[in-house]
Amino acid sequence: MSSSSKFSKQLASDAGIVDLMADLGHALNVNPDMLFLGGGNPAHIPEFEEYAAKHLRALIDDKDAFHRLLGIYQSPQGSEVLIRNLARFFQAQGWPVTERNICLTNGSQSAFFMLINLLAGQADDGPNRKMCLPLVPEYLGYADQGLSDDMFCSVKPKIELIGQHRFKYHIDFDALEITDNIGALCVSRPTNPSANMLADEELDRLGSLADQHEIPLIVDCAYGQPFPGIVYGDQSTRWQANRIFVLSLSKLGMPGVRTGIVVADQPIIESLTKANTVVSLANGNFGPGLMNAFLESGDLAPMCTDILLPFYQQKRALALKQIDEQFNGLDYRVHQSDGAFFLWLWFPSLEVESADLYQRLKAKNVLVMSGEHFFFEHAPSWEHAKQCIRISYCASDEVITKAIAIIAEEVRRVQSPL
Repeated sequence: MSSSSKFSKQLASDAGIVDLMADLGHALNVNPDMLFLGGGNPAHIPEFEEYAAKHLRALIDDKDAFHRLLGIYQSPQGSEVLIRNLARFFQAQGWPVTERNICLTNGSQSAFFMLINLLAGQADDGPNRKMCLPLVPEYLGYADQGLSDDMFCSVKPKIELIGQHRFKYHIDFDALEITDNIGALCVSRPTNPSANMLADEELDRLGSLADQHEIPLIVDCAYGQPFPGIVYGDQSTRWQANRIFVLSLSKLGMPGVRTGIVVADQPIIESLTKANTVVSLANGNFGPGLMNAFLESGDLAPMCTDILLPFYQQKRALALKQIDEQFNGLDYRVHQSDGAFFLWLWFPSLEVESADLYQRLKAKNVLVMSGEHFFFEHAPSWEHAKQCIRISYCASDEVITKAIAIIAEEVRRVQSPL
């Protein structure tokens, strides 16, 4: 192009999420020999896919249901049947919501694109409003979605060292300053990339600050409660007004159906519905059709508690065991793993940046995620941001074991001696 628009510069330039998805697609579709510990693709779980196949066959065999699956547009807010069943499901979890509090989108990524630009950006009557991330590292997919410049601000965490090889991030509330140009707060819970789970007390304190400043608190529940529930503890997610909860069918095991679910106060849902219609015209039918079958059959809860959670717990245990065995003698720490399906590794004595380590591992057919993308504006100046990588434990046991051994071997080459 001879010249480019501001939109082009914002969304068609290099970005961490673009690199992530390009590497993910190549590893999963082009190079099956890649030892894939990168990306956020959920694991292949045959027991879950048996549930999905059963309900898909029923949809195909039902002439009217199959026509609705392929041959009609959804309403602007999304499938009325699914929204009604979701409202009942949330009410059973203690959420006092109605159908007017729920909107469906074509994936949670597109939901965040609309929410970020509805709540932040250039204001009619003043300077840019920003999306505040109270704790980094945070999901890199938020970073390049803003249509205005300088739409994010974030706060470095407090770091608690646990034992010899573990650590945990905490929100630094003393450093969290909510000024008049903050449009919303946003956290993922559990956190992608670190597998951190904000305590109920931290979330309540954030909510109180949001209420005090009359801005919403967005909680990205892609990996958490009420589903898919990949949480290794007793924490739950409670409904409160002035909160925006974003859920997804991807981490249930259906990233291909591209279905996001937003639960919020009615004015937010009304604005989001209008924006979603302009951007997408209508949502796809495939994801809502399957999710509706899961809810009506009562299969959703046992899928989460009896299949998904035990599967990922076993994978986490294997990966942590391999790390502690293979990394023996290295200077390393693993973030306390509270949820999702990632481990966040910190190498304090690394003599190269994590981006270089990522390239070295990629050359050895091991794909991880370099950490600096997740630190937003702090990445260039904070040494810690250049010492971390994220790995997924969704691969086979053989791949996890082999890849962790290669990571350990390469870190030994580029780490200062103890």
